[in-house]
Amino acid sequence: MNDPKTLGERIDALEVRLTFQDETIETLNRTITAQWLKIDALTRQVSELRDRLQEAESHAPGPINERPPHY
Repeated sequence: MNDPKTLGERIDALEVRLTFQDETIETLNRTITAQWLKIDALTRQVSELRDRLQEAESHAPGPINERPPHY
């Protein structure tokens, strides 16, 4: 167990794992950041659409689901 060759191989294996883990964490971080930006943009868009719909409904002359007089 205290063999320098075995210890060196174990350290090398740990360094390789650490490198891959660092790359994975960075990739995940970029992905989450991109998703957050998209979610934020979509949230703002939904809010703007809701405001526009409320404004259109408030300026409607009568009830929204009212049938036209010719029915």
